[in-house]
Amino acid sequence: MYKLIKSPSGFIQNLVQRQDGALIPSDPANTDYAAYLAWLEAGNTPDPAPEPVAPVPLTPAEKLAASGLTVTELKALLGLK
Repeated sequence: MYKLIKSPSGFIQNLVQRQDGALIPSDPANTDYAAYLAWLEAGNTPDPAPEPVAPVPLTPAEKLAASGLTVTELKALLGLK
């Protein structure tokens, strides 16, 4: 059993995830990838890639805290008084 993988931006990558969690790159020299291709040729279909989870928007206070700056430092950086 295999599952397609999407990047956080939503694009399907050239990776397939095996049932045991191993990620398989699309490399013809990779024996796991060859097994995946044989599995496809046998008429199987991988599970679709799950949709990436949307990030939770941060409040302005959380963004400031994540920056590691104080309000005074941020104002100085922006040239504000």
